[in-house]
Amino acid sequence: MLDDNNNRNLSDVFRELQELQHTQPNEKNTKFKKRNKPVKIRTNRSFSFPFCINRFNMGHYNRNSDLQLSHIIIGCAILIVGLAVFFPKNTSFTQSYAKEEDVQAISEYELNRHRLNMQSIISENADMDRVKEQVTEERDVEFLTEYNNNPTLPKSEEVVTQEGVLGKENVTAVKTYENGNFVEEIILSKETLSEPVSKKIDIGTSEFLAKHKIHIGDIVYFVNTANLKETPDDKAKDVAEVKKSLDVKLLELPSEEWCKVSFDNVEGYIKTSNLTSAYTTPNIVEKNRIQRILIKVNIDMELNRTSGLTLNDYKKIFTNLPNDRNNIFQDNYTAFYNAEKKYNINGIFLASIAIHESGWGTSQIAEDKKNLFGYGSYDSSPYESSMEFSEYSEGIETVAKSLVKYYLNPSGTKIYDGETAAAWYYNGPTLSGVNTRYASDSDWHTKVYKYMETLYNRLNN
Repeated sequence: MLDDNNNRNLSDVFRELQELQHTQPNEKNTKFKKRNKPVKIRTNRSFSFPFCINRFNMGHYNRNSDLQLSHIIIGCAILIVGLAVFFPKNTSFTQSYAKEEDVQAISEYELNRHRLNMQSIISENADMDRVKEQVTEERDVEFLTEYNNNPTLPKSEEVVTQEGVLGKENVTAVKTYENGNFVEEIILSKETLSEPVSKKIDIGTSEFLAKHKIHIGDIVYFVNTANLKETPDDKAKDVAEVKKSLDVKLLELPSEEWCKVSFDNVEGYIKTSNLTSAYTTPNIVEKNRIQRILIKVNIDMELNRTSGLTLNDYKKIFTNLPNDRNNIFQDNYTAFYNAEKKYNINGIFLASIAIHESGWGTSQIAEDKKNLFGYGSYDSSPYESSMEFSEYSEGIETVAKSLVKYYLNPSGTKIYDGETAAAWYYNGPTLSGVNTRYASDSDWHTKVYKYMETLYNRLNN
């Protein structure tokens, strides 16, 4: 019986229902027919499912146990047919419930929506984990930075006097991670392994040093000639005189008003207002070079060495000399410079002899024989015995060689062209030493020196 019921189709089920209604009429069935209206399938966009069999009392079939399974199948079939009738394929959700103006929007939503991937959602949320771990690790401890005012540095300049060193400590902490990312930590304990060492920085406060862009140990220059003092006091004892433009080494800065300097190994104090620098006064370096040459000029200076002057210095000295009326020295300054370099003799000394002996080139011997020195002449017949040269430069070179070989250098000294000094008339490399055998006038050396001073002083013009 069960096999037969299972093999029946939907048409057979409906046919059985109709036969049952006609073959077994009773009061209950009559009532059933009256109460249940025929099923109406509406397509007016509303749900109406008069479930006509809810009044169908399955108890009528209990009298026949063979029909129980078929009744269940019939009920399911009727339910399926009802769903198919009330939800046809061409009837959508939008036709039943949506307003006409919303149909298009809802349709687009239905077409474009993405279905939820529950597996993906579960996987993602499974990764949302919060993990805590306790660690003990060695960590650096930052050092402090200390700033100190230093009056011996230019204002605002910073100098590191001590580098900082990181400290070390053991730290026990609980770290929290969320999705593998560090979130926070709670320090449980710390143990110091080594203390940090502070970094120390000096900040300069000196206006004087900042103004001149200098530091302790640098070279500075005198603005005016002044005396070094034994102590930083105007009334203190003088220890040395320093000429204008000369350089000194800055040693100390006890105050903004006074500083300690060294001048040729002589130490003393001078007011900072009397000092300048190459930054503040750019041409002071050149002036210092000249002053360094001039301070060596004295009557006892050694003449068997160069003057230290440049060719431009010679030009400056010999150009527009007031007493050089015939421009003889102006026209021949290069000859004096070349003789100095070639024969290692002071060229200013050589020119001063020429000025003294020729009366600034106005003597008859100088004019007729181009001999500025009266070289070769004797007191008995100075003009006749003097040598004659074709050019002034020739006489200048001849006298330079003679002085170097016979008057200025000790015997055996290497001089020019591989020769050595004969020293026939050598009595020292000074003016007075040359004077001993060169001139009969015992005051010759002082007269020559005055011309030397005149020429050297032209460097300050």
